[in-house]
Amino acid sequence: MYRRLDERQIQQTLRLLGQRIEERFPGAGLGRVSRELESIGEKAAVNVAWLRKPLLPVRIAAAASAVLLIALLAGGLVAAFRTTSGIGDGMSDVVQGIEALVNDIVFAGVAIWFMFTLESRIKRKRALAAIHELRSIAHIVDMHQLTKDPDRQMSREPDTASSPVRDMTREQLGRYLDYCSELLSVAAKLTALYVQDFADPVVLEAVSEVETLTTGLSGKIWQKITLLDPDRLPVIEG
Repeated sequence: MYRRLDERQIQQTLRLLGQRIEERFPGAGLGRVSRELESIGEKAAVNVAWLRKPLLPVRIAAAASAVLLIALLAGGLVAAFRTTSGIGDGMSDVVQGIEALVNDIVFAGVAIWFMFTLESRIKRKRALAAIHELRSIAHIVDMHQLTKDPDRQMSREPDTASSPVRDMTREQLGRYLDYCSELLSVAAKLTALYVQDFADPVVLEAVSEVETLTTGLSGKIWQKITLLDPDRLPVIEG
C-alpha cells in the first residue's frame, strides 16, 4: 500500500498547496504556477495510465510483421538451397548463396527488433515530452524565488530604482520560500510517476536529471530559509 506513488494523492496535495498559496498570497504569481502544475499533474495521471496499458495495435502489427519476415526468410532459404544444391554448381555460386542468406537474416533481425521496440519508443517519446514540461516548471518556480533575498530583510542599504519590490515580512518571506520548495518537491514526485511502471533507461535518466535539478534548487531555497530563521537548521544526531 505504501510502496507506490499514488497520482490521486499527489493531485490532492497539489490542490491543497495551491489553496494555501492563494489564501496567504492572493493574486501572487506563485499561485498561478501552482495551478499550472496542478494541470500538469492531471495530465500526468492520464499519461501514466496510458503508459501502463499495452499498445495492442502496435503489438499486433509487430507480431504480424515478424511472422511475415520469417516466412519470407524461410522461402528465401528454400530457394537458396535449391539453387546451390544442383549438380554442377560451382563453389562461387555456393558462396554467393550463403552471403545472400546471411544478409537476409541480418536484415530480418533488424526489422523484427525495430518492430518489437516500436511500442517502447512511442511511449518514451510521450514520457520525455511530459518530463520536459516538468523540468520547465521547476525552472519557473526557481525564477519566482530568485529575487526573494533574505539579506534584504537584515540590510539597511536603500534600494535602487531597479530593485525588485520587497514588501514581505520575514515570516511571509519564509512561508513563500517554503511554498516554492514544496512545489519543487511535488514536481519531482510527478516526474517519478513516469518510471513507476515504465522502466525505460532513457526515461529513467531523464527522471533522475529532474530529481537532481529539483533537489539542487530546493537546497538553495532552504539556505535562504535558514538565513531567515537559524532555528530551522536540521539537527544531525549520532
